[in-house]
Amino acid sequence: MKKFVLIPDSFKGTMSSSRICEIMEENIRPYYPDAEIVKIPVADGGEGSVDAFLTAVGGKKVTVPVKGPYFEDVEGFYGILEDGTAVVEMAACAGLPMVGDNKQPDKTTTYGVGQLIAHAAKSGCRKIVVGLGGSATNDCGAGAAAAIGIKFLDENGESFVPSGGTLSRVKKIDCSGKLPELADVEIVTMCDIDNPLYGPTGAAYVFAPQKGADEKMVEFLDGQLKAFAATIQSELGQDVAEIPGAGAAGGMGAGMVAFFSSRLQMGIETVLDTVAFDKVAADADFVFSGEGKIDFQSLRGKVVIGVARRAQKLGVPLIAIVGDIGDGVQGAYDMGVSAIFSINRVAKDFREVMGRSESDLGLTMDNLMRFVKRMDF
Repeated sequence: MKKFVLIPDSFKGTMSSSRICEIMEENIRPYYPDAEIVKIPVADGGEGSVDAFLTAVGGKKVTVPVKGPYFEDVEGFYGILEDGTAVVEMAACAGLPMVGDNKQPDKTTTYGVGQLIAHAAKSGCRKIVVGLGGSATNDCGAGAAAAIGIKFLDENGESFVPSGGTLSRVKKIDCSGKLPELADVEIVTMCDIDNPLYGPTGAAYVFAPQKGADEKMVEFLDGQLKAFAATIQSELGQDVAEIPGAGAAGGMGAGMVAFFSSRLQMGIETVLDTVAFDKVAADADFVFSGEGKIDFQSLRGKVVIGVARRAQKLGVPLIAIVGDIGDGVQGAYDMGVSAIFSINRVAKDFREVMGRSESDLGLTMDNLMRFVKRMDF
């Protein structure tokens, strides 16, 4: 009996990873009706990550009343996987879609994210995975830290919850009230970028414009992050400014390290570890992965390459199904990719092919399975 492992990323703007898995399975079954097919939709840390993890390994979704981006009351959620690991996504309570047209990254908070982490720890979860994608914030995780009991004091000794525009007011950081349940919790933060906290390639300059910041605000927010980094250094003895990924999600990467003792890890590595990929794929005949586009940037460790490296160690062939094949992909073959196929059949503008992406993926998979069946691998 054949075994196929399906572990694609989403095709941004067209198909979710879960839908891609479904289409792949639909086109494998006619040729191998009795095959064992393992579907692992990939979570990238952004919106939908909790659902993707729950689909991949099972578990339950927990809803919790928390604070939203502007301290409004919202219903947040996180997932608890079957092994007891909690999965938190920032987008559940601090996501960009939640602010609509009211984008003010100098005022938004990650407080709700901290509330979700605290709830998971109090519920007995000993490992928490945090996804940073899709945030509306630029507070360096100070809001989340406040939610777990860390106090930020101004020059008058008054405690307050900092936002992206008030980080420079913090003069002292008191961690004595930090939630004790977190002491024995392993926290892994999914982070696929290597931007530093501040500067030309930092959180404010690179990401704040999409959160509503104009040129003047970007400069202001960058200064706030720089001042806060200096305070973290003097108060906690941690230099978070240049940590690769510190600038993720408005500095949340730095905050997770400084206040939650988290380690930052490539998202795909977190997924592979969480779903026990090495064990699941060890006896597979094929692994199918994919993403919207594969090019030289993918070689830095995006989904396809991350999966391919593991598959290569297991001696299992990996086939990548992608939207576009860019330049510089030759190195992928040395990293475990056996073959790359594009679903695009004709040269069309992206807006035109969006509507046919599912049928194009189906046709590509059908052709591949015809070949596999004919060769009787």
